[in-house]
Amino acid sequence: MRLTEVTYGNAKAIEGYGPGFFRVAGHVLRGPCLITPWDAGPWGGYGDTAAPLSLVDRIDVLFVGTGAQVAHVPAAFRDALEGQGIGVEVMASPTAARTYNVLLGEGRRVAVALIPVD
Repeated sequence: MRLTEVTYGNAKAIEGYGPGFFRVAGHVLRGPCLITPWDAGPWGGYGDTAAPLSLVDRIDVLFVGTGAQVAHVPAAFRDALEGQGIGVEVMASPTAARTYNVLLGEGRRVAVALIPVD
């Protein structure tokens, strides 16, 4: 088996997480956050569709991390994004972070919105 180190170039990869925070590209973000290949910052939660909708035509899929456990996202949130052509994939935050990093390493057009774990 041949192992290959994953490189992300200048893209913002998720390096770790803990109670109430995520570490992205050497910076700690507290609370809910939105991470794209080119930026990472706070996110207003499910009531904030403006931030993910600003990614129309830049991403194909938004992974939504719902915290420690997978949970449903509000229908209005999903409908707003899918109505503009952004796929929404819901999973627990640790899984969403890993999936984002894998697809980021493949050069895919993805972003992730994360609710922290407790």
